[in-house]
Amino acid sequence: MGLSALKLGRGYPRQFWLLFWGYLISTVGSSMIWPFLTIYVSERLDLPLSSITWLMTVNAVAGLVFSFISGSVIDRAGRKWVMVISLVVSGLVYFFMSRAGTLAQFALLQAVAGAFNPLYRVAADAMMADLIPAEHRVDAYSLMRLSNNVGVAIGPALGGFIASTSYALAFYFAMSGLIFFGLLVAAFARETLPQNEFLAQPGENRRVGYGQALRDRPFMLFIANFTLTQVASTILWVLFSVYLKNNFGILENAYGWLPTTNAVLVLLFQMWITGRVKRFAPLKSLSVGTFIYGLALGSIALGQSYPAFWASMVLFTVGEMILMPTSTTYTANLAPADQRGRYMSIYSLTWGVASGIGPLLGGIATDTLGPRSPWVGGMIIGLLSAGAFLLLSRQSSTKKEQMPI
Repeated sequence: MGLSALKLGRGYPRQFWLLFWGYLISTVGSSMIWPFLTIYVSERLDLPLSSITWLMTVNAVAGLVFSFISGSVIDRAGRKWVMVISLVVSGLVYFFMSRAGTLAQFALLQAVAGAFNPLYRVAADAMMADLIPAEHRVDAYSLMRLSNNVGVAIGPALGGFIASTSYALAFYFAMSGLIFFGLLVAAFARETLPQNEFLAQPGENRRVGYGQALRDRPFMLFIANFTLTQVASTILWVLFSVYLKNNFGILENAYGWLPTTNAVLVLLFQMWITGRVKRFAPLKSLSVGTFIYGLALGSIALGQSYPAFWASMVLFTVGEMILMPTSTTYTANLAPADQRGRYMSIYSLTWGVASGIGPLLGGIATDTLGPRSPWVGGMIIGLLSAGAFLLLSRQSSTKKEQMPI
């Protein structure tokens, strides 16, 4: 990950590194299967794309419901055990997916996955905000992305070869990585809930619910627009592999190198890009990153060969390296200490909502308008979102909203 990244993290607490290495282990396992899940379900059930992409909507709806519940739980009961339960249940879902054989079974498992998968990310992001001072958060979240992407650099490339011969084995690896990380958190992590900062004073009621977050206009405008950005992202991550296989004969073992390219680029350049991006107002940075997303998806519609699709992934990754640490840090810095779980749960909903919209619309568009239509649509969404972030940046009037992160 480079000397600069290691030097940057020397002062972080031990628990940060537990999350860092545990996240790496779990990501290696889970990323062996998720890029190929659409292909797996489609081929196992022998159904067209539009008949299975609605499973992502089931996943998203469950995620919406449980993310709202989890935010209050995380802020009141703590982060640690929510993370453990999420990781263990998510691992078991992969095991049962290897056994599923009907659409109803996959729908049920997608509902369970949607309910429990987001809980880890919400709790972990809140824990990170507890552990790391505000001035160091963008670097800490960037380091955590390095952990994720080292895992993704290994997982899909290895998983593509394994899945081409045995999807069951790939599912078992995914299960093992998640459950092992859950056991690490259970055994070694300490609770970080900052109760002393916001315990109710005598005669006062501790704040509950999402009212404060939902009334935070800058935050909610950011959430609404970032959801559009995530729609573009979900179209790529869910439909890219099946698009390449069905239209260009690019099989799983070859496709696996595209997510690996994404991961290696993040590994090599994330900290360098973060060091430059954090000098600028976050909403402007988000506008630039989303604009690049749109261009990347549009370029897929024009691609005719593996090198062209590889170049599209490179372009997409540049946008991602700008967007993801910036968006997470922006959320953490807006959130009051006693509302971090709630703010992070709403932030996590952007992916859940987007994954319920993007793949479903992409599958319908593929079957009705042609295979290139999702990429043209994704480009339009990305460009519109970029324009909206730029408008929000110009309308921002407070120092808190526009100061560099």
